[in-house]
Amino acid sequence: MCAVTPGRPFGQVGALYRRKVYTASRILMLAPEPFFEPRGTPFSEYHRIKALAELGYQIDLVTYPLGRDVSLPDLRIFRCARLPFVTRVPIGPSLRKILLDLLLAVTAYRRARPGRYAAIHSHEEAGVIGVCLARRLGIPHLYDMHSSLPQQLANFKYSRSRLIRWLFERSEQAMIDGSRVVITICPALLDTARATGAGERALLIENVMGGDVEPAAESINVRERWGIGVAAPLVLYTGTFEPYQGLDLLFAAASRLARTHPAAKVLVVGGDPEQVAAARAWSERTGAPLVFTGRRPAHEIPAFVAACDVLASPRIAGTNTPLKIYSYLRSGRPIVATDLSTHTQVLEPGTAVLVPPEPDAFAAALTHLLDSPDERERIAAAAAALAARKYSRASYLARTREAYDRLLGAAAVPAPSTVSEASDPGGSVSAS
Repeated sequence: MCAVTPGRPFGQVGALYRRKVYTASRILMLAPEPFFEPRGTPFSEYHRIKALAELGYQIDLVTYPLGRDVSLPDLRIFRCARLPFVTRVPIGPSLRKILLDLLLAVTAYRRARPGRYAAIHSHEEAGVIGVCLARRLGIPHLYDMHSSLPQQLANFKYSRSRLIRWLFERSEQAMIDGSRVVITICPALLDTARATGAGERALLIENVMGGDVEPAAESINVRERWGIGVAAPLVLYTGTFEPYQGLDLLFAAASRLARTHPAAKVLVVGGDPEQVAAARAWSERTGAPLVFTGRRPAHEIPAFVAACDVLASPRIAGTNTPLKIYSYLRSGRPIVATDLSTHTQVLEPGTAVLVPPEPDAFAAALTHLLDSPDERERIAAAAAALAARKYSRASYLARTREAYDRLLGAAAVPAPSTVSEASDPGGSVSAS
């Protein structure tokens, strides 16, 4: 039975009740990336939003004015103002990104009204904005730490300035200090967060959903479309062309592979147009067996994976686990990866072929797997078993709920009686 306050219309009571429930479960999320683009952090943000919606939260996402539209339950997108003549944002630190972050801060400030949100959830460097807004509103803040800001300076060779490094270090410290919960995406980042003072406030939630999105309604014939023979041995790389990804290593290994397997091809999915043009010109000059597709929609990636024999992850720097590794584990295809912590903190012996970051070693591993179908099947099965045991969707949802229980305490959305791993609220990515 509902009690009605004397002198107040029932409809007004109902409106206040609905507003209270609305506020208790609505989150302001800040994402300083082009959302959505098929690359690491936007993929992670996509799955974080999808999980939170399934757990009963509504998300207001403030993000850049670039990227494709996304349709997900309980998601509203608010894009900041555009910069004149800016149509893309490179990965890593840049002046463009700094200017867009300032515009994002203006949009976030306009959204951050008292009583509107239960908490603020910030990704990457937007944590600086989020901490300030959360303190102003008196609500808790969650920092979603996808990378270490000082480490980005080294990975992207952005600057050697001591002042800039100090600013990045102080910003990271402030984001960690000002957050009730810090989500990290790999063990190395968890160690960094705890060493910076997060302690038990830091929580590991690995990007187990990888680059998965809703599959295409109609699968494409990858080999036919890109002129690759049905029986040709095929190695696949998907990702960006940033230096730390190790494409020079992969290209050198491909040249060596051609000597023993002249019919083999290495299919490279990703890259900006100018990067692809330069790589294609090098391939034509050297005769390396490389095929370039440029960027492809995320929903096409499963078709590329299904078409290949071996998956390659040649990363040579950094400590974050490549997001695609989690998808690769479930793919039914074997992985060849560099034997560095970026991979070994997830990949166990027998679940991939791990080799030193050297062209000869990488080429030898590719050759071995292309010549050994039984070995390919065994490694792929071991990888799938690892994914089911440690990197399931159910575990991802459970850890996300734990993070929000810590963030909101008694105000967290109650857990339903059951959360099924197979449960999927849907969602899609489409061109804007």
